[in-house]
Amino acid sequence: MQFTQKEIVIKGNRVVYFDEGFLDGIPILFVHGFPFNKEMWKKQLIAFGDTHRVIAYDVRGHGRSEPGSVEFSVTQFADDLLLFMEALKLDKIVVCGLSMGGYIAINAVEKEHKRITALILCDTQCNADTIEGREKRIKTIALIRLSGLKKYADEMVNNLFAQASINTMPEEVTFIRESILHTNPDTVCKTLQALADRKDSCDELAKTKIPVLIMVGREDKITPPEAAKKMHELIPGSTFEIIDGAGHLSNLENTKIFNARLMTFLKSIK
Repeated sequence: MQFTQKEIVIKGNRVVYFDEGFLDGIPILFVHGFPFNKEMWKKQLIAFGDTHRVIAYDVRGHGRSEPGSVEFSVTQFADDLLLFMEALKLDKIVVCGLSMGGYIAINAVEKEHKRITALILCDTQCNADTIEGREKRIKTIALIRLSGLKKYADEMVNNLFAQASINTMPEEVTFIRESILHTNPDTVCKTLQALADRKDSCDELAKTKIPVLIMVGREDKITPPEAAKKMHELIPGSTFEIIDGAGHLSNLENTKIFNARLMTFLKSIK
């Protein structure tokens, strides 16, 4: 598949995205994690492009999308997602979010559930940060402001990937490290603050009536399987899958199984 980078201006802010695949198929909108960009979904865009319209965009300030002048928050990111859907005239759509993308997707469903017909939550959770987690993000912001992103990127890579992936997937590890290093440090800090400030969404998630698939890497240290299982138990009729051989980036670390589980789910909701 040839990827054509497109852009659209929404409320004065440039949003950059991919929009590929079978245009008459059910649209799937992929929302990336932090601090990455739409490129992390390329293997999924290729895999599902023959049967679905596949879309991945850069969240505000990430990748090539402009940060704008508004304060960053998960709520703002969700509003951005819904405005993006409106701009592309996406009426019935499946949303797939990983990590931060999952937080955004959950908030978007809370705001506008009629146009989102199914939800895929990958390596994410509905809980707000613990006190310790929030304090760690605040300290990280101070560290980045002082000394830049290199140390942060190295620490993130070690936490994001399963140990086996670090040893056997050098291209993926390099790709993620470079994605972090090429993100504007101000965007990283503002997004860390937004993640620290996000509200608990478990009660709202429990009200979800649409089909939901929850996937998590068995070795995910950031949002472990227990957090994913909690969401599964909250959502009646949801599907829960643990992806072996993967940490926090299950779509990259075990693409074959990730895509197979996603395809099975998509076929079940037709």
